Amino acid sequence: MSVIYVLLAISITVALVFFAAFVLSVKNGQYDDAYTPSVRMLFEDELLDGKDVSEMEQKEITQTKRTNQ
Repeated sequence: MSVIYVLLAISITVALVFFAAFVLSVKNGQYDDAYTPSVRMLFEDELLDGKDVSEMEQKEITQTKRTNQ
């Protein structure tokens, strides 16, 4: 019977640790946006994030020249 009490105490402790980790991750913003990162690679050309367009075009031209050779 004492084994049940020990296992119960251990399981409650593990549950509290996981709950604390979950609360900390929510407070740190881990679950704020779950949709955009999975779709971001599909719209990479539209999101330039302040980069110069001519620089991006130059990189694309260089890459196409390398693949065509």
